[in-house]
Amino acid sequence: MFDDFQFSSILVSTIRNAPVLMFAAMAGLFAERSGVVDLALEGKMLAAAFVSAAVAFATKNPWLGIMAGVGISAAIALLQGFVSITQKGNQLVAGIALNIALSGLTFVVAQYFFQQGGRTPDLGEARLFDIVLPGSAAVANIPFIGWFYTRLIGGHSVLVYLAFALIPVVHWVLYHTRFGLRLRAVGENPHAADAAGINVERTRFMAMLCAGVLCSFSGAYLSIVQSGFFLRDMSAGNGYLALTALVFGNWRPLHTALGCLMFGFFAALQVQIEGVVFPGIGKVPGSLIQMIPYVVTVIVLAGLMAKSVAPKAIGQPFVKSR
Repeated sequence: MFDDFQFSSILVSTIRNAPVLMFAAMAGLFAERSGVVDLALEGKMLAAAFVSAAVAFATKNPWLGIMAGVGISAAIALLQGFVSITQKGNQLVAGIALNIALSGLTFVVAQYFFQQGGRTPDLGEARLFDIVLPGSAAVANIPFIGWFYTRLIGGHSVLVYLAFALIPVVHWVLYHTRFGLRLRAVGENPHAADAAGINVERTRFMAMLCAGVLCSFSGAYLSIVQSGFFLRDMSAGNGYLALTALVFGNWRPLHTALGCLMFGFFAALQVQIEGVVFPGIGKVPGSLIQMIPYVVTVIVLAGLMAKSVAPKAIGQPFVKSR
């Protein structure tokens, strides 16, 4: 009945699923703390996923792929900043427009270059593989300790460790640096920040650049680590789930990361319970199982996070007082 239902596997999968959301959520954190709604996380993830996979396949070097993904995601973030910050465009429309454009563009370019139905070839050796921690073989057969050290803590890609190391770094930058102080000031009251001598537009552009760089790692993780290739719309709504994690975490790094782990847990649970026979119910249809992360998203947005307080100036273009 529940022979295939293993809680240990769910925990390991949670650790592996969370980085996609963590990178994107931390990217959105920088953008939205500065006052810019970042609905384009999904598009930046797709662009970075495609470019990372394509360059990694062409060069047989995953690190060059990741660097290329960083470049394209940062360029898109700056374009988004130009529309939303410099031109005072509608931030929601700009984000959605970028998502739609990049969803189609990545597919067309992939089809043009690779002729494989809008996907890239398998990366093979150009894929970023898992790290085996020192001493893993010696403790592998020890009950619990072997699993904890070799599978829960060890056996992950370098990007997984980077995602978790990013949490205290973002917290420190946001709350203990001059840039973080200016970022929060611009997101709460840009006119007061401007009166204090802070360049609001430059601060927001720096935040967007940070968002672009961080979001690129989400895309690279999808294609170079998880899948080993690029596939059309492979982000599968993770950019929007990352925004939900921001709401869950009240735009704070640690709480946002916990939200990402929660969504990663339910995504892992979804895979684990597929095909399981439940007493009195039988097998749950796969289409219903796939709804689990999105049902959780609706519950979080509709009820649990009703008291979340967003940055006061979020979504509002800054017009300098004369």
